[in-house]
Amino acid sequence: MMIDQDAEHGALFAAIDTLTEGGKLRRLAGTFARFVATLGHAPAPLLLASLLLSELEGRGHSCLVLADLAGDPSPQLGWTDGEWTALRTAAAAGGKGALPKNANGWRAALQACEQVWPVGDLDFNQPLVLDGERLYLRRYWRDEATVAASVRARAAVGHPVDAEGVRRWLDKLFDHAARDGGTDWQKIACAVALRSDLAVITGGPGTGKTYTVARLLALLFAQAPDATALRIALAAPTGKAAARLKQSIDTALDDLAGKLGAALPLRELAGRMGAARTLHSLLGARPDTRSFAHHAGNPLDVDVLIVDEASMVHLEMMAALLAALPPHARLILLGDKDQLASVEAGAVLGDLCAHAEEGNYDDATAAYVHAAAGETIPPSFRERDGGPLAQRIVMLRQSRRFGGPIGALATAVNQGDADAARAVLRGDSGGKLKWFEGARPGDVLALAVDGRPGTGAGYREYLELVRQGPGAAYDEWVAAVLRRFERFRLLCAVREGEWGVAGLNEAIEQKLEQARLIARRGEWYVGRPVMVTRNDYATGVYNGDIGVTLPDPQRPGSLRVWFSDGDTVRSVLATRLRNVETAFAMTVHKSQGSEFTHTAMVLPPQANAILARELVYTGITRAREFFTLVSPNATVLGQAIAGRTQRASGLREALGI
Repeated sequence: MMIDQDAEHGALFAAIDTLTEGGKLRRLAGTFARFVATLGHAPAPLLLASLLLSELEGRGHSCLVLADLAGDPSPQLGWTDGEWTALRTAAAAGGKGALPKNANGWRAALQACEQVWPVGDLDFNQPLVLDGERLYLRRYWRDEATVAASVRARAAVGHPVDAEGVRRWLDKLFDHAARDGGTDWQKIACAVALRSDLAVITGGPGTGKTYTVARLLALLFAQAPDATALRIALAAPTGKAAARLKQSIDTALDDLAGKLGAALPLRELAGRMGAARTLHSLLGARPDTRSFAHHAGNPLDVDVLIVDEASMVHLEMMAALLAALPPHARLILLGDKDQLASVEAGAVLGDLCAHAEEGNYDDATAAYVHAAAGETIPPSFRERDGGPLAQRIVMLRQSRRFGGPIGALATAVNQGDADAARAVLRGDSGGKLKWFEGARPGDVLALAVDGRPGTGAGYREYLELVRQGPGAAYDEWVAAVLRRFERFRLLCAVREGEWGVAGLNEAIEQKLEQARLIARRGEWYVGRPVMVTRNDYATGVYNGDIGVTLPDPQRPGSLRVWFSDGDTVRSVLATRLRNVETAFAMTVHKSQGSEFTHTAMVLPPQANAILARELVYTGITRAREFFTLVSPNATVLGQAIAGRTQRASGLREALGI
């Protein structure tokens, strides 16, 4: 069978190999198309669809839309028109006929294939699923169906609420008027979250998501029949984000405890909460498998689960999380809907919050909010019937921290206004912003070593402390090194090339060695920052964790990598870390869940499919005080802002939004 298929589709497989060798296709995509060909008769339309489906899954899409297949998917793939035309021509030659010309034709061709299950027909566990206008890999279709069913069920559940009692507590917890004198969306979010098994709180940097959820926790304690029995879990996609969540909530709860006094023993209750965990740790990930210890048959032992940085939670993980959540438990998702979605397939938070900007609250929600929070939802956010899910989502709309020039730049980018973004970058920002237009590689290296004047942040700062060595307290020195390293970060839009992560990390290492700030002796050296690229349960490090390599105080000559764990530090022998990469430069994707005093973002010389508005916005919003944009080609910024990240998904349709 394989020989016959290769003979029949030799031109197509040759075209696939050419694209793969040219870096335009993952090798896995071609391998999957060949696998599908071994499962029975495989006409050319099926092989072409299988190839593109696998490739798009690797780029974050959960399905292939037939209309895109019938049209021109080359912009999504970063191909030229000629490359797509050559692939279609090769496929048609093997199929001895023209390919389908429209979505209906593609649907008819695919549903006739034995490797495809058209939903509604007999299911023989085929690897591909055709659901209406979308073609899926079976596991992503299953994950999407799981998420949609669970979200719909949770959004439909309503809890009885003593509105008067809630109003008294919310007035205590929010003892300030809305800062702009208008609607207090933080207060509304707490009231809305109290009456359902699902709540989504979205908002940009500084809008107070963790500030709000800390008050929601206090409200849940106050309303619980037995607050001491309430089991609360905190989680996030990465270890860094989990540590930040725990630290932020602990700080906010401690401040609240002082205000509430004897009205609620908040410090004692908060002390019962464990540390925030990564989602992999929470679910009990099993090494070298896709399965978890917790699932529908062995649910999590929680009453309330709070997940921060939900934009980073991919479709498969969200499906596993929802399956493992007990039916009675509340799920509270926090995140910025405008940030980049997960590297893996799906954009769940973005799909859930597709209409969060409009609100779409119905009359019942508006009446409840007025009674329980004393707030009036403005008419512009009202709709007679916005649907059950809209009643569970609140968008925080006012940034209390992230303002000034950086906030103005982020807003301009998010609104797709390239002219405004350029004006902000070129304006007088008091040193908060800097744009290196027409930059050269040397500009990036100088920035990496010494930062820029007035920012007080570059890699020299933490490496000087490393060179000084520890004082009497080794752990305190380590913590200080890690804090200094976190003050500055160089972010890249791409991985490869002179302006990408790989090229810049090597160049920065050479520059730092010339400045005698590091001394490389092979792969590992004192001062080397590394990012973990794969979960390692044996050592307790997870994908996205960042640490710095320092001498082992107990074993002279040995090196350990030290990681921050909130207020404490932990370490692993460098030789035990197998999946790490140097992290002087990192991708914008990998920076999510982090903030740096000074963030510098490097754009490539040419636009590409990856470079879009969401990526630029995410990079800007990693900056706490200073932001620097480095671009060898000034026109690329406008092209990036004009582009949007559009991920193919059927989740919105399944949710009715």
